[in-house]
Amino acid sequence: MFGRDPWGGPLEISHADSATDDDRSRNLDLDRAALSTSSRPLDETQQSWLLAGPGDQGSKKKKYVDLGCLIVSRKIFIWTLGVVFGIAALVGLIILIVKTVPHHHHPRPPPDNYTLALHKALMFFNAQRSGPLPKHNNVSWRGNSGMKDGFSDAAVKRSLVGGYYDAGDAIKFNFPSSFAMTMLSWSVIEYSAKYEAIGELAHVREIIKWGADYLLRTFNSSADTIDRIAAQVGVGDTSRGPAPNDHYCWMRPEDIDYPRPVFECHGCSDLAAEMAAALAAASVVFKDNKIYSQKLVHGAATLWKFARMQRARYSAGGSDPAKFYNSTSYWDEFVWGGAWMYLATGNSSYLQLVTNPKMAKHAGAFWGGPDYGVLSWDNKLPGAQVLLSRLRLFLSPGYPYEEILRTFHNQTNIVMCSFLPVFKSFNRTKGGLIQLNHGRPQPLQYVVNAAFLAAVYSDYLEAADTPGWYCGPNFFPTSVLRNFAKTQIDYILGKNPEKMSYVVGFGKRYPKHVHHRGASIPKNGVKYGCKGGWKWRDSKKPNPNTIVGAMVAGPDRHDGFHDVRTNYNYTEPTLAGNAGLVAALVALSGEGNGVDKNTIFSAVPPMFPSPPPPPAPWKP
Repeated sequence: MFGRDPWGGPLEISHADSATDDDRSRNLDLDRAALSTSSRPLDETQQSWLLAGPGDQGSKKKKYVDLGCLIVSRKIFIWTLGVVFGIAALVGLIILIVKTVPHHHHPRPPPDNYTLALHKALMFFNAQRSGPLPKHNNVSWRGNSGMKDGFSDAAVKRSLVGGYYDAGDAIKFNFPSSFAMTMLSWSVIEYSAKYEAIGELAHVREIIKWGADYLLRTFNSSADTIDRIAAQVGVGDTSRGPAPNDHYCWMRPEDIDYPRPVFECHGCSDLAAEMAAALAAASVVFKDNKIYSQKLVHGAATLWKFARMQRARYSAGGSDPAKFYNSTSYWDEFVWGGAWMYLATGNSSYLQLVTNPKMAKHAGAFWGGPDYGVLSWDNKLPGAQVLLSRLRLFLSPGYPYEEILRTFHNQTNIVMCSFLPVFKSFNRTKGGLIQLNHGRPQPLQYVVNAAFLAAVYSDYLEAADTPGWYCGPNFFPTSVLRNFAKTQIDYILGKNPEKMSYVVGFGKRYPKHVHHRGASIPKNGVKYGCKGGWKWRDSKKPNPNTIVGAMVAGPDRHDGFHDVRTNYNYTEPTLAGNAGLVAALVALSGEGNGVDKNTIFSAVPPMFPSPPPPPAPWKP
């Protein structure tokens, strides 16, 4: 048989010789004669190993190193070890130098003014909370208030605790409050990544939930059909003579002891549709919480049904709401609310309704007029037009919706054109503030809404790879829209003739005599009664409490501003105004981060447009 020769060749092995081989191995006595009978000559290295005697072992150890499975030259082994240790020492030295030498880190760029102002603007909503305040509310001069709302009205006798106070008083107006929640939800849906990047996403979601939870209490939200809504808590009418109410008295909300009646409506399409919009938009914000989101959608559907069945304005008949937030129509709320209902449910019946040309006509889409394109708590049509233009840009649902969606898209383009100074659709002050309310008081709430629409629409166009839009024969890039929004918000933040920021707490100079009961009365353990607080109202001293983030009503048409507490046309902030401010600020903050294209369509099923009907048969 054959075995493998350790030098590479075959060896012939005899069974008879095996014992001899074992003896030779034990005696370690090499048979030198056997070397001469080898099957092939050995090289010099092999002969030297086999022929080496006892005296040659020292030289073998010096020339070679036995690593067990490998025998290498001692010189190569030592050289290799030296190289390895040398490289290791060099790497260690480099690491030591890198760690010990001081580094010059490039600091992150400071937040832009829009981001800084956004942090503050969100704080305003904490100051406006009614009910039992959470421990982390972060407004030291506020406390629990309105804890008997609803229960103290004998005709209601149910909880209406919570929600937000509208402005510098303690009235809870559901109409503008719902619009504020809708605007905040819209901004979160579009720019949630921006909110998250600055650490405000959880905060703004909490603000929206606080408002949505209260709206759910104002009607039987567990029912499918309702016959009434609580539209307002508190009374502000002082025309009937001196009587304690939320406008006659000047008190901290925590100290209120006068009656707070509840105004209920049994036919209020505008209010119900706006509340439906608020809950539907919030359901998209909270789509990650399936149970809560479905609760919001159900409530919105109940409100929508009520709005469509009981046609009437909530502020008709000279009621208390009509004196402060009079609604001129409910058709714009139908288009606005219907659009949000479609986005929240994906039910095409809502889209069919809002794309009905008759609905658009009733809502004033074809009227024009001095207030056309001015988004406010009363006029939702411009917001609905932009929202439905978004649907066309990204989903393009086609027939049978295309015709009216294209019309809304064209009307949105016209509205954007009207914001540009070159067309002079609206006057501007010498300082550059657009006069969307035509010189009337409290202009800023309209300006911030327009700034948001311009900024978000420019982001829509960019996300749709559309570089701009046409105003007649003239093409304008999207940067023009963004620049319009920036100039208006910059004016509000201090770039104006007064060199004053109209957002409290932002900048070096801002209003100190804000028309706000809670901010103007010190929290010193003393309860000031209805008339007792008048001394704080009429005081010339600055407010003892800073209502951080409050955007005041704004300057007059000559850029003039009077920091006077008793003149609410200059110094009173509102919930709806601040919601528009927050939306505009987040849209402009963080350059390079556009809208979230998909979240708003999370409930919308895939669209398979129907083919249009064939043309009528041709007749000669």
